[in-house]
Amino acid sequence: MAGRDLRALFSTNDRQLEAGEAFTDRHGQWRLVQDALAEHLAHVTAPGFDVEDLETPRTNLLVFHGVGGIGKTTFSRTLEAALTDSGRRPARWGEPSWPTRPALLPVRIDLARSAGTDFERVLLTIRLALAAHLGRPLPAFDIALRRYWEHQHPGESLEEYLTRGGLAGRFGKALPQQVQAALGDVAQALMLPGSIGGAVGQLTGALAQALRERRQTVKALAGCARLADLLEAEPDVDALSYYPHLLAWELAQLPADKAVVPVVLLDTFEDTGSRTHRDLERLLQRLVWLMPNAFFIVTGRGRLQWADPTLQGQLDFVGPAAWPGLAAHSVPSPRTASAAGIRQVLIGDFSEDDCDDYLARRLVKDGQPLIGPELRAVITARSHGLPLYLDLAVLRFLELRRTGRTPSPEDFEADFPALITRTLADLTADERHILRSVSLFDAFDVDLATRTAGLTHQAAAARLIERPFVRENPFALWPYHLHALIRSTLRTADDATDDRWTDADWRAAATRALDALGEQWRAAAGPDRRLLVGCLRQGLALARDHQLDLSWLTQAAYAYTDDYVWEPLPLPDTGDGVATAADALAELLAALARRQHEHRSRTVERLTAVLDTSLLPDELTEMALYFRAKAHRDLGQSAASRDGMQQVAAGGGRYASDAARGLAHLARSAGDFPTALATAQTLGWPGRGQRVLGDIHVAHGDMAAAASAYAAARAEAEEHGNTGEQAIAQAHLALALAFTDPARADDEITLAEQLLAGLDQRATALTAQLAALVRHAGSSGPGFTARAAALRNEITASGITAAVFLLELAAAFHHAARNEGDAVHEILGRLAELTQGGDHAYYLDVAHYLADLVPPAGSTVRWTEDPNSVRDRWQHLVTTRRQEA
Repeated sequence: MAGRDLRALFSTNDRQLEAGEAFTDRHGQWRLVQDALAEHLAHVTAPGFDVEDLETPRTNLLVFHGVGGIGKTTFSRTLEAALTDSGRRPARWGEPSWPTRPALLPVRIDLARSAGTDFERVLLTIRLALAAHLGRPLPAFDIALRRYWEHQHPGESLEEYLTRGGLAGRFGKALPQQVQAALGDVAQALMLPGSIGGAVGQLTGALAQALRERRQTVKALAGCARLADLLEAEPDVDALSYYPHLLAWELAQLPADKAVVPVVLLDTFEDTGSRTHRDLERLLQRLVWLMPNAFFIVTGRGRLQWADPTLQGQLDFVGPAAWPGLAAHSVPSPRTASAAGIRQVLIGDFSEDDCDDYLARRLVKDGQPLIGPELRAVITARSHGLPLYLDLAVLRFLELRRTGRTPSPEDFEADFPALITRTLADLTADERHILRSVSLFDAFDVDLATRTAGLTHQAAAARLIERPFVRENPFALWPYHLHALIRSTLRTADDATDDRWTDADWRAAATRALDALGEQWRAAAGPDRRLLVGCLRQGLALARDHQLDLSWLTQAAYAYTDDYVWEPLPLPDTGDGVATAADALAELLAALARRQHEHRSRTVERLTAVLDTSLLPDELTEMALYFRAKAHRDLGQSAASRDGMQQVAAGGGRYASDAARGLAHLARSAGDFPTALATAQTLGWPGRGQRVLGDIHVAHGDMAAAASAYAAARAEAEEHGNTGEQAIAQAHLALALAFTDPARADDEITLAEQLLAGLDQRATALTAQLAALVRHAGSSGPGFTARAAALRNEITASGITAAVFLLELAAAFHHAARNEGDAVHEILGRLAELTQGGDHAYYLDVAHYLADLVPPAGSTVRWTEDPNSVRDRWQHLVTTRRQEA
């Protein structure tokens, strides 16, 4: 019979509404159960299996753990139903592959505190299920149980207890009669006189003595080697926890046609205790260990820690050797796919299709889903696959419907406070404190969690990361992150818990979090771009969301720009625009990263908008000014670029050397090479002086000197650990050699491409492509022309004007080497038009040199040497290439 959602049913007067308990079938988890049970059945029916072997590792256990509200209890109940009656098995689960014998006997036990289940009740439940199924005594266990009962429940019969506790109603009253029959059989075998009803102690004592004397009269029980020891032990709860061994032994004695394997489903396992109080867990572990022929399926919020050797002393059987299937794996295993030997599975969130199916089937009217497809899609997206959210959304839908209006997507924009209550329910005070603290992070580690919480010990953080709502990615910079919905709920929903945080608490935690990130970045052994970018991304979000001072973020921003790598720094859009210094810094760095993918005019717009806010401190304002001036130069807007560079250089700040380099480039583009050379010679490593010298030598056609300068620039960059500068110098080295030594240029181009891999340098990538183009200059066939056309489109899209002139130079070199005068004259025409403003006019002169022509009268280019020497070098390059082609 289909389950009924009584909460939904009693939330409306609409009697046409059908409110069902929709179950999303968890087909992947069912496959794991199938595989594990099939493996277990093969193991216990194998000839070498010994139920009394207490040393063999145990694999008779399967654990499903997950956050509260993920559907673990529903899954446990559905497993019980499917194993009890194939007709109640979900259709998609399919027919199991295990044999008909031994039979499977599902026994589900709720360990929730509200159920009041103790170990005694757990063991009685299993025995009662066997009593109802087998209809026969299990003498070794039953006699020990009767002795225990007489000592622990004097004056109360087992039958009365079972009736009062409701167990008799669930399983019937066969057990007391079977226990009595077992006692009678043993008394008769031992030829004890009189009634045995009040003489259980005498009977068990006589039985223990007979077993030790190996009498033939008790031959049937003599095979249970530890029975006498258990009958002589003090009959307390500790002794009771070893009686499952007797139960397992009795099950092993059953004839083949009666053979049965109990499948014990232990639900809500998190309520068995805490990390420091494991009394009930210890007894339950003995139950699992001592019944290797039974199979146990545990569902709970937390991972079962029995494979952790540090629990020695708290539990009896610990370590990966004892529980190989529970051992932690360095690489997370699939959540739904079967994996051999794995006995601990994190139950994942619902897929989008599962969520939609759940919502469609929860509320039905006139055969149609009450929640429409558009609203189902909105709820699904906000749920992040968490079933508890879907359940709460259904109740909110009914609540809104009672008001007489149709619920809309806007009604589900807020999170549910109940999610907080459920999530915090079984956490200690320190764990709750750390959970709220780490909700500030996208990802974290134990050290960040502890520092952000302001605690002096890591124990609480170490416990928290084992919770199922904390996800792990061992390959990430910080390996842990919260379930997305739980994180957003903790930060945005109304918190009605007693220890809820005030706004001041959140700001104090955010301050500690920002400081902790800064400490991690500063403590790094050496340059670590991955750590830098991660700390910047999370730190900017914290500073922005909680209006914090920039602190170490300023120095981190410098480090980010120094290497010219330009990884993206995406931050969620708050919709509030640029309102704080952190907003302005985030937009500044985003603009610098995005300029590798946008037209430089867009970069100018974005940086201008940042500067107009006046929110940046002076040193970061200088950064924005410099990079805007650099973008102006890329666009060919020399006057604006020169104004910005001079302003930054005059400030004498961190970017003064870069601005001086920018002024040298502007002097070169203006054809004032003496000024450019004089400036370059003062720059040194901070201003990348060797690279600037190389650019000057290239313009003069002195490729050997250029290559030497670029090689020196690359060596300096390597010495300083600056990968981005290495790539820039290498690309320019490849370009210089492409004019003189195509064979060597191939290797240098390959190296440039390798250095650029993983970097985001659009201008440098274009330089490497131009080097490859020049390397093929003078070759026959349409390859050069096609490659040049594609490169022209890419340069136009980037807005990097300087690359246009290099492209025209490469084309002039190619056509001059092939004696294609008409093509060269077309290029001269384009260059004349491009250089009308005076910038880059030296390219027009060089193109004339390549074609052995005289530059136009009135050239304003000032070379560092006699123009005829420059002309001769370029002519020599053309002649050499023509001969090689």
